[in-house]
Amino acid sequence: MGADTERAARPGRRRELDALRALVVLGLVFFHAALVFSPDDDFYVKNASTTDAVTVLAGFGVVWAMPMLFLVAGLGARYSIARRGPGGFARERLLRLGVPLVFGTVVLCPLPQWLRLRAADPGYDEPYVRFWGRFLSVRPDLTDFPFVLEGDHFETGHLWFVVLLLAFCLLLAPAAARLAAAAGHVAPTLRRRPALLLLPALPLAAVNALLGMEEDYAGWNRWAYLLFFVCGFALADDERAREAMRRAAVPVGALGVALFAGCAPGFVAGDDPFTAWTSFALVTRALFGAAGWCWVVAILGLLDRPRRPRADSGRGGVLPYLAVAALPLYVLHQPVVVVFAYGVVGWSAPMAVKYGVIVAASLAVVLALYEYGVRRWAVTRFLSGMRPGPRPLRPRPRPDLLS
Repeated sequence: MGADTERAARPGRRRELDALRALVVLGLVFFHAALVFSPDDDFYVKNASTTDAVTVLAGFGVVWAMPMLFLVAGLGARYSIARRGPGGFARERLLRLGVPLVFGTVVLCPLPQWLRLRAADPGYDEPYVRFWGRFLSVRPDLTDFPFVLEGDHFETGHLWFVVLLLAFCLLLAPAAARLAAAAGHVAPTLRRRPALLLLPALPLAAVNALLGMEEDYAGWNRWAYLLFFVCGFALADDERAREAMRRAAVPVGALGVALFAGCAPGFVAGDDPFTAWTSFALVTRALFGAAGWCWVVAILGLLDRPRRPRADSGRGGVLPYLAVAALPLYVLHQPVVVVFAYGVVGWSAPMAVKYGVIVAASLAVVLALYEYGVRRWAVTRFLSGMRPGPRPLRPRPRPDLLS
């Protein structure tokens, strides 16, 4: 997800990556709606009754979904740097990620926080405009890099992904040439020894175990995402690496399932698996980190299959549409989910009914906001990180038959 998704329809594009990106972004509507009914998560709005089933089911997505977004973003960064150079890449990412980050933080993120206060205290009646001013009362704090602002009510909310991705891009730019050269020496070895694809699982396990997992960032340590991003940049669609992933997909996937099953007891019993320093918690976090890498490699390898060339340019269809829409949909989705959850949790209805209503209504409104409020207007495209839309063709004047 990012600026380069505007080129979703170009010939030769890996359509499975577009599908994964769209799946993850739309899946976040289902995921965040489920948190309304989770007993373990401090979501903005909570249903009176909850179920542990949410925690179990969410784990199957958390282990691979956001890591996959960062890895695919790293792959796209390699192409962008090759076209623009490090300086041009940094400027482009500041524009395409920085603008929607500022817009989303100022305009969208205050609403879920305000609804959190209203849901927690029925007597809370502060007007939204007054709360909005308090939300934007911030001070610098460099101890939580790259989240450098803090306030009593301020947060970047779901836009943490954009904060991290922008920071990673700016950190990568100066070292891009050296990293690309090093990756070029590694790729031939992967073809001969696909088992080497497992090596990144070791630093990921170490980062999660030693630095701790962070619930606010989908369960992963923020710096683990940097490793996924860098791995995506290093692999960068190299055919030798792709061949190795295809060959190793099934055994690596089986290993990923076994590692994930091995870490499951640590999340349901014992000390806090996210931060505790007991041996049980350390092993749990390490297994989770290694499992995540295996799941990502297996999914990429299983989906990467040769396809016959298409006769058309591929510009139409749902997939190219969603690939281009990925970043705006991500920016829009969570406030919409929270608004509907706030209105639904008070109903006297089964949890399944409430969940279905929140998901269906949120998907409909988010897609409508994108289509009619973002995609068709130059200003909102810019604010959402999209490239300018194609200019409509002007009809040529017909010759005057009487002249």
